[in-house]
Amino acid sequence: MMTNLFSTFDPSTNFNLSLNWMSTFLGMIFIPMMFWLIPSRLNFMWNKIIMTLHNEFKILIGNNKIKGSTLIFISLFSFILFNNFVGLFPYIFTSTSHLILTLSLALPLWLSFMIYGWINNTMHMFAHLVPQGTPPILMPFMVCIETISNIIRPGTLGVRLAANMIAGHLLITLMGNTGPSLSLTMVNFLIIGQFLLLILESAVAIIQSYVFAVLSTLYSSEVN
Repeated sequence: MMTNLFSTFDPSTNFNLSLNWMSTFLGMIFIPMMFWLIPSRLNFMWNKIIMTLHNEFKILIGNNKIKGSTLIFISLFSFILFNNFVGLFPYIFTSTSHLILTLSLALPLWLSFMIYGWINNTMHMFAHLVPQGTPPILMPFMVCIETISNIIRPGTLGVRLAANMIAGHLLITLMGNTGPSLSLTMVNFLIIGQFLLLILESAVAIIQSYVFAVLSTLYSSEVN
């Protein structure tokens, strides 16, 4: 029972804790970051990366009719890059090293490109099956080769990303497991090798996310 009418405004009313003051931060959540936080150098660097990717993907797509079409590929690059880097930390699951995730990204993209291309640009898609300048006698074989190469595209996208992630993590794990059986001198060399391998894996994480996004952009540009 309340001892005072104004005790409802006491921050320690519930559970004898002052957690009610946490409601003050709820208002800050609804305020956009640009209004209360000065952009850091990290934000400027990330915006620079995004604008660079936007300009590059815009050139690759070559179709300015659809505004914002590069955003899906920038988001794809950011998602894969984040997952690749998170997986480099110890005891954290690397989701991009599994085909169930990489194929889940590649298959819907490729399928949507194919459906859009065959419905809206049917003759253009038929023309892609026969490269320009192909002799007439080789045209049936070129159609088969181009069809097979087109069908395996999502598989190559997914397997490339997963295989690169598995290879580096497996090598780091195998080198780390040999540590207890080595001498002190060899352990020092092992730590240096692990550090260099970690730097290499960081570069692979960036490169593979970039390759995945660029190839997806190139596949989308072929259906226009």
